[in-house]
Amino acid sequence: MELSVYKIDGTLSGKKVVLDEKVFGVEPNDHVIYLDVLQYLAAQRQGTAKTKDRSEVAYSTKKLGRQKGGGGARHGSLKAGIFVGGGNVFGPKPRDYRFKLNKKVKQLARVSALSYKAAEGKITLVEPFAMDAPKTKELKNILSAIKAGERKVLVILPENSNNIFLSSRNLPNVQVITVDQDILAARVK
Repeated sequence: MELSVYKIDGTLSGKKVVLDEKVFGVEPNDHVIYLDVLQYLAAQRQGTAKTKDRSEVAYSTKKLGRQKGGGGARHGSLKAGIFVGGGNVFGPKPRDYRFKLNKKVKQLARVSALSYKAAEGKITLVEPFAMDAPKTKELKNILSAIKAGERKVLVILPENSNNIFLSSRNLPNVQVITVDQDILAARVK
């Protein structure tokens, strides 16, 4: 697949780039994309929900009445879950929701997502550019010139550029990362 390279003013530069078929031309696998997103979202969960069980509530452990002859059910203490203020029987406990995905499954998920974007024509290549100072308005003008202003935009830079990163922070649909960063590990807006 060949893509044209644009200048920052939105005009074609005349250069063409051939995308690697191993990354942008595979048959997308929806299930591995689902698993990768599920793993990412599960890792974001706090897992701090907790209730007190009968060993943790503050009540006396004195037996309420005699074992037999009282005319009612047998009860050992007020801590039982059947009583108001007693412990919760099957309440939540703190837990870690993270789970492991194999490396090759994660790689296939990323390649599948990139192949979808390439097939839909949602990848735009722009010549490398630099900004002298962090100017949000300038970055917004560049994005609107290449017709990417209204949709969600992921800007992938060859190396870290602090001015471009600072310029993008106030744009709600723009995220800037470098080539060596993981897309999902970067801050999601």
